[in-house]
Amino acid sequence: MVLLRRVIGDALRARRQGQHRTLREVSSAANVSLGYLSEIERGHKEPSSELLAAICDALGARLSELLREVSDTVALAEQMPGVLVPVQDEPVETAPVVARTTNRGVRQVSSDGKVAVSVRQDSPLKATLRSSRVRPADRDVVCAA
Repeated sequence: MVLLRRVIGDALRARRQGQHRTLREVSSAANVSLGYLSEIERGHKEPSSELLAAICDALGARLSELLREVSDTVALAEQMPGVLVPVQDEPVETAPVVARTTNRGVRQVSSDGKVAVSVRQDSPLKATLRSSRVRPADRDVVCAA
């Protein structure tokens, strides 16, 4: 199961780090405590819509952009067999997926050319989802993991 608050936190952290800003700078601009913003970014707390809008404003991002990115990430994860939905008998058209078994579970990587999603399946009920934007130079190597 993938938690929406983790995907939101990853997207917020990626935007903040992409701007080379500290948690302190963004928390001050959004009028939220540094500790609470940190917990949101780590996926431990789920922000209200008002707080999410304030954080997006502090990052100079539109709420709709962030939510679209989160939606794209979850949509890619849904296409990965057995991650969010049970594997179906009939084949469905999905994004290319590379799967490999590690000592920490099965890891799958998928990309639609704009967003890359990496899922580590630790157990039937626990998965870790990481997403990142694909830079133009990386588009050919995203699924080579």
